[in-house]
Amino acid sequence: MKRIGVLTSGGDAPGMNAAVRAVVRKAIYEGLEVVGIFHGYQGLIDGKMEVLDLGSVGDIIQRGGTKLFSARCPEFRTEEGQQKAIEQLKAHGIDGLVVIGGDGSYRGSMKLTESGFPCVGIPGTIDNDIPGTDYTLGFDTALNTVIESIDKIRDTATSHERTFIVEVMGRDAGDLALWAGLAGGAETIIIPEVEINMDEIVERLKSGSERGKKHSIIIVAEGVMSGAEFASKLKDLADIETRVSVLGHIQRGGSPTGRDRVLASLFGAKAVEVLIAGNGGRAIGIQNHQVVDYDMNEAFDNHEEFDMSMYQLSKELSI
Repeated sequence: MKRIGVLTSGGDAPGMNAAVRAVVRKAIYEGLEVVGIFHGYQGLIDGKMEVLDLGSVGDIIQRGGTKLFSARCPEFRTEEGQQKAIEQLKAHGIDGLVVIGGDGSYRGSMKLTESGFPCVGIPGTIDNDIPGTDYTLGFDTALNTVIESIDKIRDTATSHERTFIVEVMGRDAGDLALWAGLAGGAETIIIPEVEINMDEIVERLKSGSERGKKHSIIIVAEGVMSGAEFASKLKDLADIETRVSVLGHIQRGGSPTGRDRVLASLFGAKAVEVLIAGNGGRAIGIQNHQVVDYDMNEAFDNHEEFDMSMYQLSKELSI
C-alpha cells in the first residue's frame, strides 16, 4: 500500500472535511501518498482527482460540507461504470480507497472490494442510520442545529399561543427527530419506526389545552409525511390550526461540533490503518466508546436498533 484515494459521496454531512483531513495527514504520517477524488463516484469514473499534501487539508477541520464535493452517480451502479472506476484507480496507481458517506456509498465501495480493490467506509450521514456504529459523522451537529431551531420556534409558539409543526430530515430513520424532540421538549414526535396514531395525538393536544397549555411543538420526520400533510390531517380531524416550519438543508450545513470533529479524526485515522493492514470491505464505527472496524456486509444485513425506551420517555415527559 503506497498510494490511497479518498472520496465523499451521497448527502453531505458536517465532519466530512475533518475526516478527509484525518485520512490525508494520517496517511502521510505513515509514509503514504493520498489522492483526493472529486465529486464522489462520478469523479472517480471521470478521473477528477489530484494528489493532496498537508497544506491541501489545512483549515478545513472546522468547515461544514466537503472540500471534495459530492454527487449522485447512476452510472456507477452498472458493471460498466464500476469497471471504468477500477481502470481509473489503476491508471492513477491507487492501491486502496477510503469512502466517506452513507448506505449507498458503502454499497458502491463493496462493489469495488468484490472486484479485488480494497475499500474502507467511514459513516458520514446526519440520519445516524448505519448499523454497526453508535453514531455517524454529522449526526451530533445536525442534532444541535435542529435543537437551536426548535428553541427559536418555541419562542414564537409561546408568543402566539399556537401549535407548531417542525419537519426534520430522516427518510427511513427517526433518530434525528427523536433526539431533537426529546432535547427540545417537543410534545409529540412522529417517526418512521412507530406507527402513527392520530387519535392519540389529537387527544394529547386537547388534554394539554384543557389544562391551560397554550402552545405545542410537534416534530415530524420527513420519511413519515411532510409537515404540511400532517398539518392538514390535524385540521381535518380535529380542526386544530397549526404553523409549519420545514428545516430542510440547514440541517446538513454548518461548522461541525467538537464531537463530530473528534469522531472524524478517529474514523479517518482508523480507516488508514485498516488499509495499511491490507483489509478491504470494512466499515469504521464507534461501539461502546471504542473505535472499531467491522465487515461492511453487517451494515447491509442488520437493521439499526431503535431505542423504544427513549421514545417512550419522550411521551412521558411531554404530558
